Amino acid sequence: MSILNRRTLIKTGAAAAALPLIGSRAFAQEKIKVGFVFLGPIGDYGWTWAHNKGREAVDAALGDKVETVYVENVAEDASAIPVMRDLAQQGCKLIFTTSYGYMDQTLEVAKEFPDVKFEHCTGFKRADNVATYNSRFHEGRAVLGTIAGKLSKSGVLGYLGSYKVPEVVLGVNSFILAAQKQNPAATLKLVFIDSWFDPPKEAAATETLLNLGADIVTTHTDSPAALQILEQRGLFGFGQGADMSSFGPTAHLTAIEDIWGPYYVKRTQAILDGTWASEDYWGGFVDGTVVISPYNASLPADVVALADGVKAGYMDGSFDIFKGPIYDTEGTLRIADGVVPPLSELAVMDWFAKGVESAS
Repeated sequence: MSILNRRTLIKTGAAAAALPLIGSRAFAQEKIKVGFVFLGPIGDYGWTWAHNKGREAVDAALGDKVETVYVENVAEDASAIPVMRDLAQQGCKLIFTTSYGYMDQTLEVAKEFPDVKFEHCTGFKRADNVATYNSRFHEGRAVLGTIAGKLSKSGVLGYLGSYKVPEVVLGVNSFILAAQKQNPAATLKLVFIDSWFDPPKEAAATETLLNLGADIVTTHTDSPAALQILEQRGLFGFGQGADMSSFGPTAHLTAIEDIWGPYYVKRTQAILDGTWASEDYWGGFVDGTVVISPYNASLPADVVALADGVKAGYMDGSFDIFKGPIYDTEGTLRIADGVVPPLSELAVMDWFAKGVESAS
C-alpha cells in the first residue's frame, strides 16, 4: 500500500518518464495497481474510514497480486482531475472515486485513459470504462427512522445533512417516512452544512437542531462531532458510516455501517481475471453492504423488535419504505399508491417528503 499526495504524484510521474522500457515478461509479473480517491482523511471514523477499510480488505484478500494506493482529502471540484490523471499515469488499472462530487471529473479523466477502469461511488453516469456503485443507505435509514419515531418525546427529529445531492435527499426521506410510521405527526428539521467533513460546522449545526426542538439527531456527515454534542446534552442520535459508539456511549443508539470490502475485492479480482465490465451496483442488507451496528443496551425490547422487523422486511423483500402513496412537502403525490420506484429513480431523487422542514 502507498499513500500519495499531489506533490509525490508529480515527482513519481517525472521519475517514471525517465525509466527505460521493460520487456513484456517483466510487465507480466507486475502487481495490479489499484487507486482510491478519498474525499476526507482516512481517520474521519466515518465515510472515508469505511472506504479505506475496504481498500485494506483488497490488500488482505489478494496479497502480492495487487498494490493499492490512495490520495485523501481530495476536493470535489476541478482539482480532483489531476489527482485521478496522475493515478492513471502511475499505472493504476482500476481507480475508485469514492464520493458523489467526483462524477463528472471521473468521466472526463476516463476518456483520456480508455484502458483504465474507473468506478464512481454514488453516482449515476457510466461509460464503457466507468462503472457506478452505491449502497442502499436508505434501507438503514429506515431502521434508524423507525427507532427515532418510536423514541422521540417531542416528535421533532433533527437531520444534519452535507449537501443537497440525491443520496442525502434519499436518506432524509427514508428516515422521516419510517419515523412517521411510528408517529404520523413526526416532523424533521433539516440543516445542510455544505461539507462532508467539518467537525466544527457539524457540532454547531447539531446545536441548531437541538435549539429547534429536536431530541434525536441523525447525520449524513462524516465525523462523530454530532454524537459528541448529543452525549454532552444527554440526548440521542446515530453513527454514520461506522460504529461511532466510542464517541458517545450513551447517545449512540446504533449506526449504519458501510462494508465496502467484498465489493472492492470482487471488482479488483475481475481486473485480474479480465472479466471487468461497466455496471451499476447497489448493495444493501441482503449482501451485507449495509449493516446495522449493535443497538444501545438502553433500547427497549419493543423498539429493537420494530427495527429488526424493518431489516427483516428488506431481507425477504416484504418491505420498502418508498412504497406509495408518498407526498412531498407541497402536498403533491410523488409516488402513487402501491408503487415502489426503481433504483434508477431513487438515484436522482430531488424532492423532500411531507414533514421535512428546512432549518438552513
